[in-house]
Amino acid sequence: MKKNKVVVQFLIKFFVVYFSLTGLYSLYLKNTQQKETIFSCAPVTKMVTDHSEKVAEWFGYDVYTDQNYQELSFMFMVNEKYVVRIVEGCSSVSIMILFLAFIIAFSGSIKTTILYGFFGLILIYVTNIFRIVALALIIYHRPGYQEILHSLFFPAVIYGMVFLLWMVWVNKFAKINKK
Repeated sequence: MKKNKVVVQFLIKFFVVYFSLTGLYSLYLKNTQQKETIFSCAPVTKMVTDHSEKVAEWFGYDVYTDQNYQELSFMFMVNEKYVVRIVEGCSSVSIMILFLAFIIAFSGSIKTTILYGFFGLILIYVTNIFRIVALALIIYHRPGYQEILHSLFFPAVIYGMVFLLWMVWVNKFAKINKK
């Protein structure tokens, strides 16, 4: 019976945090994106685009990004060639929300939960930026690999990293009954 209580508590915490953060993020998007005559992305999508552009430039590429006014996306161009578009889903915010909901549901001490959450979010964000840059540069050089890279390989990278963060959290920091 006690084991079921732990599972139910986890599920309640997880879904309360997940739906609360998702609701707040949806409100943020509703108030910052423009979907009328001229489209304009949310600031978080612009920030991800700008950071991706800078990282690609660090690797020596001539990169240019610009808001696409026909849809909610940024155009990512390498050497004047349109390579990929960056949309809200590329921001990794949804993955960050999932990560936070899990570690809060399996909470450790408040201090540890906050620190692990903070550094986990930074790691997810940085990994995501490098994921976007790698995807764009590989597609620039090998456009035939776009579908498999975008649909399989790169999602596996970001979700795999989040899974590893969760495993470390559960095994090292979470307060769970280990009987």
